[in-house]
Amino acid sequence: MDYTLTASLSNFYDEFAGDYHFIFEDWEASMARQAAAIASIFQRECLGTATTVLDCACGIGTQTLGLAKLGFCVTGSDVSSGALDRARSEAALRGLAIPFYAADMRNLDELPPGGFDAVICMDNALPHLLSEADLAQAAGQIRGKLRSGGIFIASIRDYDEILPRRPVVQGPAFYSDAGKRRIVFQLWDWQDERRYMFHMYFTRETSSGWVNFHGEAAYRAVLRDEITGILNSRGFTDIRWQFPAESGFYQPIVIATAAAA
Repeated sequence: MDYTLTASLSNFYDEFAGDYHFIFEDWEASMARQAAAIASIFQRECLGTATTVLDCACGIGTQTLGLAKLGFCVTGSDVSSGALDRARSEAALRGLAIPFYAADMRNLDELPPGGFDAVICMDNALPHLLSEADLAQAAGQIRGKLRSGGIFIASIRDYDEILPRRPVVQGPAFYSDAGKRRIVFQLWDWQDERRYMFHMYFTRETSSGWVNFHGEAAYRAVLRDEITGILNSRGFTDIRWQFPAESGFYQPIVIATAAAA
C-alpha cells in the first residue's frame, strides 16, 4: 500500500475538515438532497428502509448523516482523522448514533465483519486512488464488506467527458451567508494524461475581513469502462451506470451487485 498517498490525503482532509461545508451553497440542503437520491436507488434495488450501509469515504458526513436522518443504519469510515472528528461532532449535534472508523478504503480490516447491505463511496473519492492496482485492492475490500446480493454505489466525475478537454478551472461560484460573500473555485493542474493536482480555494467575507483557504490533493481520471472492468474482476456483477437525469445525484453513479461468494 502506498502510505505516502494515505498521508497526503489525510493531511489534505484534516486541514479541510473544519471548512469543508463551505464548498456547498447550503450544506444541509445538499445533505438532504444527496441522501434522498441514494435512498431512491436503495428503494429501486429492493433493499428496503432497514438497509445497513457502510460509507467507506465518509469525510465530514455529507451522505452518512443524511442517510442516518432517513432511518438507515449507517457506519462511516475515512482515511482522515480530522474529517472523522468533524463527522462525529455533527452526528452528536443531530442526535445520531453512527459508528465511525479510521480506515483507508484499500484496507477495511478494522471495520466490523462483512454483511452490509450496501457500501457507498461518493463525491469522486475513488479517483484519489492513483493506479488500477489501488482501485482493484479497494474494490476487493469493499466486496468483502458486503453480503452476497448487496450493492456497491460510487459516484465519480464524468471523466469520459472531461478527459478530451482537460479543463483547468471549475467555478468560481459566488454564495452569500447572512449578507457576507463567499467565493469558491477549483484549479486542476494536469501532471500527465490522467493525473492532476486538485487545488481547492475559497474566500469568505467575515466580520473581521476576508479569510482564505487553499488545499491540494491528487486525482487520477478514471473512465467508466475501467471501473466496470475492475469491479467485475473483484466479485461484482450486474454493473451499470446512471447519470444525474436518472439518479438525481449530481455525478455519474456506478451500481454493482456483490456476486455470491
